[in-house]
Amino acid sequence: MKLSEIGEFGFIERFAHRFEDLLAPNAMGIGDDCAILPAGDHDLVITTDMLVEDIHFIREKMSARDLGHKALAVNLSDVAAMGARPTGSFLSIAIPSDVPVEYLDELMEGYHELSAQHQLPLMGGDTTRSPQKLVLNISVIGTIAKGQARLRSGAQVGDHLVVTSTLGDSAAGLQVLLNDWQGQADSDWLLQRHLRPQAHVAQGQWLAQHKSVHAMMDVSDGIASDLQHILKASKKGAHIDLDQLPLSPQLQAFSRARKMDAHELATSGGEDYCLLLTVAGEQLPKLREAYKKEFGEDLYPIGHITEAGGLQWQQAGKLLKQAPRGGFNHFV
Repeated sequence: MKLSEIGEFGFIERFAHRFEDLLAPNAMGIGDDCAILPAGDHDLVITTDMLVEDIHFIREKMSARDLGHKALAVNLSDVAAMGARPTGSFLSIAIPSDVPVEYLDELMEGYHELSAQHQLPLMGGDTTRSPQKLVLNISVIGTIAKGQARLRSGAQVGDHLVVTSTLGDSAAGLQVLLNDWQGQADSDWLLQRHLRPQAHVAQGQWLAQHKSVHAMMDVSDGIASDLQHILKASKKGAHIDLDQLPLSPQLQAFSRARKMDAHELATSGGEDYCLLLTVAGEQLPKLREAYKKEFGEDLYPIGHITEAGGLQWQQAGKLLKQAPRGGFNHFV
């Protein structure tokens, strides 16, 4: 059997259950954006993520400073999805012999800039030699009040499905990067959305304080894939209206000019690193009003949670016979 036949999550499912009986009481391991470890009157959340050259980034296509920023941002996004406050990071890096010290200086400057924004100390890590490709592995630790972390398993029938930002911008930015389409305002804006994602850390902490928010995760692989994790963990179904997906003016203009499908970029492109959450149906208007007052931005409802029965997609008032393709898979 090849990994391409079962994919990343099929591989994880083959061994994850074998470790469940080793967990301490009230701890949570594999299966959410972060692991949870009880720590007295609060909980620790811990995430780790690896970025491999030519899989997650192309060294020649982005600056070292952008890489340092993005490597940390994708981990901060996981902590944000739990509603936690990040408190420290660890960085391990495998370095090929052709990478100059000046490049590494710039990478660490980008890492430090984002760390400083969140008052997040780099607390350790490891360095080693790589035979060919640059590899970064980052872990971030955060804290949250005991039992208050928002899990993928909390969705309830009748909840609204909501995202905290526009979708598809990073996927379009990747196309700009790969095809050298820089030089126009829309393209350059989308490229920055790809190179410099902003984890919704403050938003996640604020949302987790509201009981009407039942489940939450970040959008890393595209909602077509990411939403499935909420549905599986919660044992629920969902209904999504493609016409409700928030699309930035820049993405819409770019998609028209390049004859690309904006909705496909929004559902399957991934790396938006906003938050996907479920909110009690009757509480959404009040939550949106308070959120807009707090952040000056809106929450975007895109569908609702249903009884178990899979994921349905709607467009122009009609159910789609074919669902949008899934998001990123490492082994396909």
